[in-house]
Amino acid sequence: MKAINSHSKSNTNNIALPAIIAGLYVAISLVLAPLSFGAVQLRFAEMFNHLAAFNKRYIYALILGCLIVNMFSPLGIIDVVVGTLGTAIGTTLTYLLTRKATKNLTRYIIATLCQIPGVFLVALELTIINKIPFLLTFGSVLVGELLSMAVGAVIIQLLTTRIDFVNGRRKS
Repeated sequence: MKAINSHSKSNTNNIALPAIIAGLYVAISLVLAPLSFGAVQLRFAEMFNHLAAFNKRYIYALILGCLIVNMFSPLGIIDVVVGTLGTAIGTTLTYLLTRKATKNLTRYIIATLCQIPGVFLVALELTIINKIPFLLTFGSVLVGELLSMAVGAVIIQLLTTRIDFVNGRRKS
């Protein structure tokens, strides 16, 4: 009977923690909506992209969170597609490139660098839609992303003292 309860609790954690992350991504982005969209953006919820370095289940959570947030984008459906694709690429690359990383600092650096393709896509989208210079747009979106990821690395590291993101459970 104990094995069943342990397995059931594990399954619940595998669903609950990613759902919480998706919900937090949406809530933080929408509460800070004026900063979350546009050529000059600081989407603080991007900090959760670091979690893809710990377990692939967070990729799905982050894609879902980004997709929901981008439904509120002033750019419309194009941002749902392009922005969500950027998150899918960045988090998948993060997971693939950090699988053998043993130090969290290494994971955070790789995760941050893996967001650059998504930044490129978003900057390209903004340039085409708003007819604004690409390099300036890329630079401003990149600065916002780097800031979000830097703050996020600190926050996620602090959370790792309480939460085992690899196995999806609270530490004792």
